[in-house]
This record gives sequence, structure tokens and C-alpha cells, in this order.
Amino acid sequence: MIKIGAHISSAGSIDLSFDRAKEMGAECMQIFISPPQMWVKPEISPQKIERFRKKAEESGIGPNFIHGVYLANLATSSPESLEKSIDWLRFSLKTADILGLKGTIIHVGSHKGSGFAGCLKQVAQAIKEILDSSNSSFSYLILENCAGSGGTIGCNFNELGQILKQVRSDLIGVQDDRLKVCLDTQHAFASGYDLRTEEGVWKTLQEFDQEIGLENLIAIHANDSKTELGSKKDRHENIGQGLIKEAGFRFLIKALQTNPKVSDVVLLLEVPGLEGKGPDKPNLDLLKSYLK
Repeated sequence: MIKIGAHISSAGSIDLSFDRAKEMGAECMQIFISPPQMWVKPEISPQKIERFRKKAEESGIGPNFIHGVYLANLATSSPESLEKSIDWLRFSLKTADILGLKGTIIHVGSHKGSGFAGCLKQVAQAIKEILDSSNSSFSYLILENCAGSGGTIGCNFNELGQILKQVRSDLIGVQDDRLKVCLDTQHAFASGYDLRTEEGVWKTLQEFDQEIGLENLIAIHANDSKTELGSKKDRHENIGQGLIKEAGFRFLIKALQTNPKVSDVVLLLEVPGLEGKGPDKPNLDLLKSYLK
């Protein structure tokens, strides 16, 4: 079953995100729990937690996700930055549990040009620490692919697949199914995965399955691209107004609906919106129309 939702503002109070999602027609959502460019760990009052969980139950909107702060970098050479990243992600998983959210979607970070091989063990160990110490029995840590600039990790599926294997290996000493993956369509296109054609979509999902496993796909950030295939630039566009075009998203949804290895995946919009205010109902309705 495919659900379609969006990144929703949680400004004012996190429970208001459900009101905004309902108005838009979103079936699921992603939110920030703190300013994404700060190391803030906000304390959520019992009253707000109760309101949030009540609206989740009454609205039927879900599953829902946290998007991690942009500062988090599990590949950093700075011990201080690594410690802050681990600490914030522990906090986020704990918060997801408290609020009844599915998990936290994160950008793995950047090795700043030093190479993926040299930071793989550190990234895997950091993820193990986060999962082992989060005291969570429910929420997932979800790794997102990137567009590929600046030494960012996960511009190809092989890197994300290696991280999952390393975390789950005997070397690290953890077998944890709470580690999943989010596929961002714009990032994938910018890093060279051609999602414009039916053949390209199938090849992309086939490579994802080989390197990562489609059973680990929990969410898709559905974004068109302002920039060309292989540009390495992170530039989101509204559905059908970018270079992936409407056809690409039709092919993607068709492939997801007919692939037996895909189940319960959600599509979350992170587009600029027709008025430049973020994901909106027209983009959402357009995506929903492809399900028919």
C-alpha cells in the first residue's frame, strides 16, 4: 500500500502539523522537531505530547517521520561534531518513540573529500551507538541518499548498502532491523540515476534492491529536479515542472505498485510549492492521481 504525504510545518506547536496535513490532504507526513540548522533539543511538554498523539489517532494520518538536523555528520573528522551528531540523533529517536512516529530520516554526512572507505567504520560504529543507546523499541533510523556534492555520503546505493551491511555485521556486533533507507528522487537523479523513463526506473529499483534491498526501503522523498541528470546539485522542483517530469513519477509509482518486494512505502513531498511556500495540495493531488 502506498501513502502520499509531505513535509509539513510544525511551527507554533507540533500538533498543528496534523491540522495542516489534513487541510492539504496528506496521508502521512514528515516534520522538524527543532530548527534544522541548530543543535536544539526542545523539551516537549506532556500536554503537547498528549495533543499530538490524540490528533494522530483521530486523523488517521501516518506513518509519520522526523527529519534530522542538517548539522548531523556521522563521517566528520571532528570528535566534537561527531559527539553532537550522535547525541542529537539519540534524542530524536527517543522523541519519535514518545510521539509515536516511525523514525528519523537523516543525511549521513560528508567525509569532506577524504574518501568513503576511510570513514565507513566510523559511520557504522556511530549508528550502532545511536541504536544501542536510544532505548527505542519502535523508531527507525533512516538513511537518505544524497545528490553527491562536497564529499557527501550515499550518492550511490552501494555506499548506503555498505553501511547497512557493516552495521549488521559481526565486526560491529549488532543485528538491528531498525536501520532503514529513504530514497530521494531528486538526489538520485542528480547523482546519475535516470528516473525519466520506465526502463530507467526499473533499473534504479533493481540496483537499489541489489545494493540495499527493497525490504529496507521505508520512504521516498518525491521531488522533481531543477538540475540535469548527474549534476550532483541538490535542487528540488515541483512535480512535473522539473527534468524528471510527470512521466517519471508515473513510472515510479507503477513500478512500486507492481513490485512484490515493496510494501507499505510512503511518498513524501519536499517541493517548493506553486507559491514558493513548500509542499502544497496541487503537488499532492497530482501525485495521488498517478495511483489510479
